[in-house]
Amino acid sequence: MGRWEEIDHTADLALHLWADDLSALFITAARGMFSLIAAPREDATSRALEISLSALDVETLLVDWLNELLYLSEVESLVFTGYELAHLTPNALEATVTGRPIKMYYNYIKAATFHNLSVDATPDGYETEIVFDT
Repeated sequence: MGRWEEIDHTADLALHLWADDLSALFITAARGMFSLIAAPREDATSRALEISLSALDVETLLVDWLNELLYLSEVESLVFTGYELAHLTPNALEATVTGRPIKMYYNYIKAATFHNLSVDATPDGYETEIVFDT
């Protein structure tokens, strides 16, 4: 589906992401972000939430997606581990996400940022780097 690796950043956290398609890139970005934040309680029941977003371009949509997940994680005290993108274009998405209560925190992320953000189509799919404000 997709993969990520944490990359060094002077003051914040950052990920380099690769995926076969745009849906996989968005899911990989969310999984990578939550791998930096917290571990879920595996013994707890999961909870599903619906998300619908629109944006001017794919970079803004990616940042909005990640920041919406951060917001919902804070409000609901959940770590999201399941992602189903029912509809995704470069300007809009509709998704169902599932999460479990937080077992342990690793880092606090305030927001996904636009710092040097570019979602690039490659011969193998899509690639980007995303920086998180901590």
